[in-house]
Amino acid sequence: MAAPTTTTLEVSIMGQSYVLACQEGEQEALRQAVAEVDREMCSIRDLGRIRARERIAVLAALNLAHAKLTGGAAQGAAAPVPAELGARLHRLQQRLDAALDEDGQLL
Repeated sequence: MAAPTTTTLEVSIMGQSYVLACQEGEQEALRQAVAEVDREMCSIRDLGRIRARERIAVLAALNLAHAKLTGGAAQGAAAPVPAELGARLHRLQQRLDAALDEDGQLL
């Protein structure tokens, strides 16, 4: 059995180019994932409150993970969030904000 063939794909997320590797035949799935991440990051950036790319990436990852866990869209999910999960996500976001605030390199 032959090993899967890998290929590279150049993509853009929030205006920055990346070269990513993926298995042959999975390029379209990777493009769709990149488009979703790009939409989420641009949405957060466009709110105007956050400028650090790293912080935007962390918040986008949390939003996308939350959407996956709750079965809703990343922004404005229709699925209700259980109070306990919402509280845990809020505490996690506060901890991330505090940790990122302490890292002077991100500002």
